[in-house]
Amino acid sequence: MQPRLWLLIAAQLSTLHGGSALLQTPSSVMAQTNQTVKLSCEARTFPTNTRIYWLRLRQAPSANSHYEFLALWIPNGNPVYGKETEKQLTVLQDSSRYLLQLRHVKPADSGNYFCMAVGNPELTFGKGTRLSVVDVFPTTAQPTKKTRPKKKICRLPNLVPPKGPACAPLIIGLLVAGLLVLLVSLGAAVHVYWQMAA
Repeated sequence: MQPRLWLLIAAQLSTLHGGSALLQTPSSVMAQTNQTVKLSCEARTFPTNTRIYWLRLRQAPSANSHYEFLALWIPNGNPVYGKETEKQLTVLQDSSRYLLQLRHVKPADSGNYFCMAVGNPELTFGKGTRLSVVDVFPTTAQPTKKTRPKKKICRLPNLVPPKGPACAPLIIGLLVAGLLVLLVSLGAAVHVYWQMAA
């Protein structure tokens, strides 16, 4: 199994880890186009030789969303960058802090950025940083005159039971099948990881 596929599976399961030993700051940031943004990931409880991955989720988590590999900090080695990101990104380490610097940001860079540490045997994710890139910062609207709202007439909807069979068993079946596929994939990824580590 390819390392990027393993990262994707691991990232999809990140919601299972409620507690996080990785402290990401800031939790959200808004920047203008062409600015430089620095994101921080503090890993106090990890050894200094820990590999730190940076991932991006361009949209809100959903069934169609996927994590994009941005960079990997390798202690005592050269950082590894994802496709088309090396010119825009720099990863650095300062003691227990790992920094991701994004240069010349654009609206397409908006999304959630996560740091991830590969431990033994678990993966640990930061809570994420939401980056919003805009061409112009929003301004505060001037107060307007208060007008009296018109009275609204509330009409009750026509409650007609739906026709046909209920789809709840089908949805639950699909969710269970998807979960089984993820668990099998995770098992395969862990197996491959341990083979490569041995």
